[in-house]
Order: sequence, then C-alpha cells, then structure tokens
Amino acid sequence: MELNSPKMPVEAVRLYNLFIHGDISRRDFMDGLQKVATASLAVGVMVEALMPNYAAGQQIAPSDNRIKATYETIPSPNGNGTIKGYFVRPISADTRNAMPSKLPGILVVHENRGLNPHIEDVARRFAMANFMAFAPDGLTSLGGFPGDDYKGGQMFSKVDGKKMAEDMVAAALWLKNRADCTGKIGVTGFCYGGGISNTLAVRLGADVAAAAPFYGGPPSKDDTAKIKAAILVHHGELDTRLAAGWPAYDAALKAANVPHEGYIYPGAVHGFNCDATPERYNKAAADLAWQRTTDWFNKYVRG
Repeated sequence: MELNSPKMPVEAVRLYNLFIHGDISRRDFMDGLQKVATASLAVGVMVEALMPNYAAGQQIAPSDNRIKATYETIPSPNGNGTIKGYFVRPISADTRNAMPSKLPGILVVHENRGLNPHIEDVARRFAMANFMAFAPDGLTSLGGFPGDDYKGGQMFSKVDGKKMAEDMVAAALWLKNRADCTGKIGVTGFCYGGGISNTLAVRLGADVAAAAPFYGGPPSKDDTAKIKAAILVHHGELDTRLAAGWPAYDAALKAANVPHEGYIYPGAVHGFNCDATPERYNKAAADLAWQRTTDWFNKYVRG
C-alpha cells in the first residue's frame, strides 16, 4: 500500500491468516473484509495489500552471481517416493580450492503453501551467510508449488501429513550426508515449517545440531525430552494462540537440559518474518529474529 493510504485494520490481517491457513473459505474471507471496509479502504485494496508480492520482498535475486542454485530431487522411500527442493551454496565456497569447501547445512521449511519464491529467497539469504541451504517442497507429490499461495494451500491439505513429514526427514538427512556438507545441519521454518523444525529436532536427535522455528507448534513434553539440538523459538506477540504455548515448551526444554532461547516480538503477528506479505511483515521483529537465527546457527551448527 502507499505510505499515505489508510492503515490496514488488524481484523483484516487476522482474516487473511485464517484464510491462508484454510480455517475459513474464500467467501468468508471476502465477507469479513467487507465488514471492515471503509470508503477510503475498499475490499479490493485490502486484498491487493494482503496478498504476497514476491518481487517486492525479494532480497537476493535467483541470478545473483554470488550463489549457485539448483533444483534437486531426492529419494524419500518412507514418504511420497521423492521430494524436490531448492539447493543453494555460495560461489565463494566452491572457488577457494580445487575441491568444494565443506559448509554447514540449513534446511528451510515452508509454510502450508509449498515452496514459494519467498522461501527460496530465504534459502539464498542463508547462502549469503555462508551456509549451504536446502528448501524442500512438500507439494512435490502433487506437482510442486503451483505459483499461487491459495492454490498451494488447497493442494497442501491433500497431501498425507505423515508422508510429508517423512519427506522432510529424508531432505534433512540428504543435506547432512552430502559430501560438501560438514555433517552438521540446522533447520528453520515458518508456521508448518516451524512445527516441522521442532518435529525434526525430536525425530533426528543428535543428527540436528540446532533448530530455529518461527511461529511453529511445539512438541509434547515427552517428545521434547528426546531433543538434542539447540532450540531458538520465535513468536509474534499478537499471534496469541501459538505464543501462549511458549512457557510450557520453555519449561519442558529446561527440564530436558536442552540449550534454548525463546522470544516474543512486540506488536508482531503470525507471519511477521515474511516481507512478501507487507501487511503481516514487521521489519524490526524480522531483522532481529534473522540476526538471532544466523548467530544461533553460527554458534551451534558452524561452531
């Protein structure tokens, strides 16, 4: 939206989050926006402002000559057979010596829409921070991200959740076992991907060095006891349902003697890190969370 346009109502952002997560239909979303619309802020204006703008949010271009990016398809015998993902390394790691330098790896897991351009951009950001990154697409079995978040969300609900989780396990182990990886990996993700970050920390034990879930659901107390990774948790203050779960997760991590930190970002909503959705994006919170995340991975994955 333009700088001089009316401020987006909080209720509109809440409706968008419900809609994009499949909790309400497109009709209910539009009807809800109609109720908060004003003469100076029409429904069409709100829809345009709420929907993703990947070009505006992009920080590292796919063609940037400082990175090398490829799409890789890997086996996932316990999941959907195979899973495709976006793999990125910094060019500098492959030009210093005759052989590629080994780098720590970061698995980047998408929200419940599949591997959209924003998540690919996040993977490139990690490459610029001198990690190798792999961003798998949980929609691979249905043909992959369709180019539209709403359609991606509809497809996401059709994929067997247990098999998709196994696809993510396969992706993490593929990254860890690459010859150009140090053998140490971290995992981060957003919403669904935040929950998967916690799940992989439980499932893979010491095979995951660190996890940094953004607004992800926590594991049970019993499962938390299985975690060996260092955990860094990010929630938005206004994302009340998920933020309310942090104290119990914090207590369970303490009881399990897991190195961890957790932050609730003032004034931030669910999805605050996504600069492709400007009405959810909170630059102050996102910048601080990103710095904390890269510092965390430098300490526990690179260190």
